[in-house]
Amino acid sequence: MDERLFGTNGVRGVINQDLSAQLSMDLGKAIGTCMKGNVAIGNDPRTSADMIKSAVAAGIMSSGANVIDLGMVPTPVVQHYVKSNGIAGGVMITASHNPPEFNGIKCIDADGTEMPRQKEEEIERSYYKKSFSNMSWDQVGSMYPRSGAIDAYLSSIIKLVDVQAIKNAELKVVLDCANGASTVSSPRLLKDLGVRAITLNGNPMGTFPGHPSEPTEDHLKDLIATVKETGADLGIAHDGDADRTIFIDNKGHYLYGDKSLAIVASEMVKENNGGTVVTPVSSSNCVEDVVTAEGGKIVYTKVGAPVVSRKMIEIGAVFGGEENGGLIFPKHQYCRDGAMTAAKMLEIVSKQGPLSDLVEKLPRYSQDKRKTVCPNDLKNSVLSYLVKQYEKEEVNTIDGVKICYSDGWTLVRPSGTEPLFRIYSEAKTELEAKERSDECEKVLAEAIRKYLK
Repeated sequence: MDERLFGTNGVRGVINQDLSAQLSMDLGKAIGTCMKGNVAIGNDPRTSADMIKSAVAAGIMSSGANVIDLGMVPTPVVQHYVKSNGIAGGVMITASHNPPEFNGIKCIDADGTEMPRQKEEEIERSYYKKSFSNMSWDQVGSMYPRSGAIDAYLSSIIKLVDVQAIKNAELKVVLDCANGASTVSSPRLLKDLGVRAITLNGNPMGTFPGHPSEPTEDHLKDLIATVKETGADLGIAHDGDADRTIFIDNKGHYLYGDKSLAIVASEMVKENNGGTVVTPVSSSNCVEDVVTAEGGKIVYTKVGAPVVSRKMIEIGAVFGGEENGGLIFPKHQYCRDGAMTAAKMLEIVSKQGPLSDLVEKLPRYSQDKRKTVCPNDLKNSVLSYLVKQYEKEEVNTIDGVKICYSDGWTLVRPSGTEPLFRIYSEAKTELEAKERSDECEKVLAEAIRKYLK
């Protein structure tokens, strides 16, 4: 790993290659030194979870802080515990949707949000300089196992949805826990909501034997088939640490996250008689269309859940989220929450009818996604060139360069880890989206050739 440890979702790597016990313990020392107080810790069921959690916890305790061990829980459970109990912060041991050989260390701020970059930088400085608070033998911290975090978390969710309406609908649901952290929470949630649930991959296993933990369409074939075979009202799929939810409608169709984001955003604006929804620049126009139709307003941010949640706090937004199934409900907590998302969608379907009908009412857009190689040292110059080439259009530079048209957009974002640009285009038809990407790719190629000389 280089001088920057934290990526967009914590420190991640392959176990005993990128992420070792020694690195984890030293990072724990830095976390304890910087957080200066009790730290909650949880983990998903990866096979390396005990090793990494023990190392991080040992480092935190050596700095004099106590560790509150919540056990195997979803990421939003740790966030909810931190927010609700007034402690210094939290750590989640997870690599979310990455393959089982990976694990990660994600830091949580005192308000339950994902840690902002400036605080991560403070931890990184402590880590690299080895400037740790190494306490004497009689001042080191202790570890305290804590039960009840899941109960409090689920109680918070249940208070925010119409439980009676869900029970009256007598819904049948297929739930795919991906052998991940949701196995200890989502089945209980569905039971409390009076939903008849058929559960797939409901036992926690760190090798993810049912399917890889990323809830893509290819990985959810069993879920899709079971929804069709059983005539279920919908399918629910979580990723490994259960901060995201993807849905299958009653006809067995996979819903990309922009559709569930739009459906829930429309409902949240309606419930609040307006208000602002925050989402990254990469989100589909269908989200803005439904929000404005209900009298709401949309605010765009850089890509990343921490950026979205902090903008929501800043402006008092009623809802926010990303197109990957990570939705944020401010009355519950300012972070992506898979179980809250599932509960809200169950309420919406209970009151408004089949999920397939709700999808059918959404504005239709097509997307084209691709990437093109560009040397890292040319990226800024190439983006500036792109802005000049499209100066006659509305151009947004919040995150990369987004060229806005009346019926869609093209977004060019530089990869933070690879020498390439990612190109996303959206239009009313597949052909238009492809043509916009083709055109933009040509302009990028011209710029790269120019600056390579």
